[in-house]
Order: sequence, then structure tokens, then C-alpha cells
Amino acid sequence: MNTEVNRRLVIIVRADPVICGHSGEARNLAEVALTRGFDDVRIVTWPLDRLEETGLPLKPLDTVLPYSPGITVERPGPVGGYKIPDGRYLAGMVGRLVELFTDGVPTVAMSLYLHPHTTAVADALRIARSTGLPVNVTTIAEAVGSDITDVVRSAVDTGEFGAAAAVLSTYLSQDVCVAVSQYTKDVIVASAAELDAMYGTAFAAQCEERVRISYPAIDTSAYLALDDAETDRVLASRGLRRGEYVLYLSRLQKAKGVDDLIRGFAASEACQSQTLVIAGRGPDLPYFQRVASRTKAKDRIVFLQDVGDDEKPHLMAACTAYALPSKPAPEFTETFGIALVEKMLAGGGPVITCDTGGILEAVGDTAVVVPSGDPSALTVALNVCAAGMDEADAEWWEGRAREHAMQFDRVNVFDRLFAMVPGAETPAPPALIANGRRVRV
Repeated sequence: MNTEVNRRLVIIVRADPVICGHSGEARNLAEVALTRGFDDVRIVTWPLDRLEETGLPLKPLDTVLPYSPGITVERPGPVGGYKIPDGRYLAGMVGRLVELFTDGVPTVAMSLYLHPHTTAVADALRIARSTGLPVNVTTIAEAVGSDITDVVRSAVDTGEFGAAAAVLSTYLSQDVCVAVSQYTKDVIVASAAELDAMYGTAFAAQCEERVRISYPAIDTSAYLALDDAETDRVLASRGLRRGEYVLYLSRLQKAKGVDDLIRGFAASEACQSQTLVIAGRGPDLPYFQRVASRTKAKDRIVFLQDVGDDEKPHLMAACTAYALPSKPAPEFTETFGIALVEKMLAGGGPVITCDTGGILEAVGDTAVVVPSGDPSALTVALNVCAAGMDEADAEWWEGRAREHAMQFDRVNVFDRLFAMVPGAETPAPPALIANGRRVRV
């Protein structure tokens, strides 16, 4: 029995430097865990060279903020021969989880993305229990969206019963099953119902009953009460000025609607004195650059690929408008919209987005919503936003957006999530001594 560690949280995820909101969510949950009685917090993820090989969009390493002391990021290396290229990395991850699960420390293991991370947890737990060593592990599986919209949906559509059943069965084998939005849960249940209808299985009713909603955890403090001088410094370093640019900041892939935004911006008369800043990395960067180069606004469109975590809030806070015109696509659907909430917290101009996936759960009624895949609608929205509104109206809209976004604060999300975990209730706040008496804070 490990006598030095009393309570452990293990999060299995595609972690930094991957450009993904759920990478940030894992960080936020880990940071809160340190204040909630966990004295050992581990993030188990993939080796950097393997992440690079996959083609995932990655942040420059020197822009990634450090984790707090007490959080250990582990990147198990591959195990086995070169003839098993993919399985070697999964074997390394499963092996490390087995080691963490068999030292008797009370552990909560949370996986984000059902395949392969929840699969790795399920395999590791089965192996750990077979060893006869002490195992005290509770599991949480979070469906973030693409693991259902891509893996399960495509398996159902192509009649690959086994693949779809494997994901759903593994998901339901975990102690706590959550989804990042009601939209995501609805997709899970609908996909399971299709599988049931085709093959006589019984997944849908189980998913409907067991899957609960846990919205992504966001560090609201990083976006509130920003220092104006630092914002001005960040803007100056990028050659930008307050209220003189429209911002897109997210992964660069076609399903995000960046090409529609470029065309809508180029056609906007009110944006003729504005710059369009497209910040991020992703597989479709060359395509978007070509689209931009063919517009009359090409000299007013800037691509930034090296925006760091510390810069992001300042760029969001000072823009004329922030646009994320996502549209549904077979390979990706916006199942929540973490960047939208971050922008709402930072303040500044309004959010322009679309009613796609779980986006409306993120923004409520505090954003300008346009039809997806419609550049002309984006032009109209940009004309309204760039024309500006009086100070009182701007403050009112900004306040409503921030108030809505505060429900996703990482402490609130963590506490709500762990209230679902059997035997893992968060401890009461620490007691202070005041005038010789113990006082709760």
C-alpha cells in the first residue's frame, strides 16, 4: 500500500500541446482537483512525437503554460516491436494505467474520448483486477462528441456493428458516464437506437438512463479582469488595435466555416477598415490561405499560427467581433464550443456563430446566430457588429454573455461532476482559525 498518497485522480486525454478545448478541460479539472483533496493528480497522454505524427494541430511548446506543482503529465512510450505500430502506444498507456491502479491508492480515473482512452481504462482495470493486487478505482467516461459523431455514427452508417458496439459497451462499463452537452447525449442515444433497430441490441435505453451532462470545465479567472496595459502590449506586438479587427481563434478545419467567414468578411462594407485575424493551426490552413488570397480583402486577412495561452484572452477581449461559424460535417460537429465561452468571459465585441451541434448550449441567447454555411448572413452580421453600438448597449450585452458563461467555471463543473461519483464527494472547504474559533470559509 502506498503510504504517501491518499487520493489520486488520473485523467486520460489528448493533452497539451494539442489544440483542442478538451485538452484545456483536462488541465482545468486537474488544477481544481488539487484543491479538492487529491494529493496526486496525473494526466496520462501520448508522446509528443506520436502526436506530431498523427497530424493533429499542435501549439508551439514554448506557448504552453506550465501545470501547477502536484500535477504530473505522463507520456508512456511504445511497447513491443515495430511491426505493431499503433498497438505499441496503446500498450504503453494501458501498462502505465495498470501500475497506477494496483498500488491500492483510492483513485478516480477519468477518460475523455471514448476511443481509445476509455478502452484503455477498461482494459487496464480488467488487467489490474486479475493481478490479485489491491485495486480501488472508480471510473468516469466523458463523451466529448467526435468519439460518437465520428466513430459510432460512421460505424452505424457503414454497418460495422462490432465497432459501434465496442464503443458503447465500453462506455457503459464505466461507473459514471457523462457527455459534454445535451446535444452530445442526444446523438449517443440516437446512434444507439439505430444500432438496436438494426441488430436487436439494447444500448439506447441504457444510454438514456445512465448518461448525464457535464459541461466542459473552463478557467474563468484567465479571462476576467484583464490588465488593459497588457492587452495593449499584446495587440501592439501583433500590429493590431482595439476594435479594429474581427477574430477567429480555433482549429483550422473546413467544418469550422472559416472559408464562409473569409467570404463574408470580404463582402462586408462596414469591415473595410477592419482586419480579419484567423488564429490557429489545422489541416486546412493552406486551403483557407488560398481562399483568402482570392478575395479583395486579401491584404486585410492575417493568419496567426503561434498564439499562446497567455495571449488568447487579450486578443478575444479587444476584437470587434469573434466569429465561429461552424457547420455540421461527417468528420466533425461542434458538440459544445469552449472557445465561444472563453470569448464571452473575456468581454469585447459580440460573438457571431451558428446553431450547430451544442453551440446554443454554450452561448444561450447572448450571441448573434446566423445560418451555417451562409457567407452572406455572416456579411450582414459583421456589418451590424462593425457599425458598433452605444456604450450602454455594449456593456449590457457583454454583461449578459459573461453571466451566462460563468456557469462553466471549472470549480462549479468539477464539484457538479464529482457529486455524481460514488464515494468521491469533494471535501468541505478548509477551516480557518479566527479569534480562537474554527470558522468555515
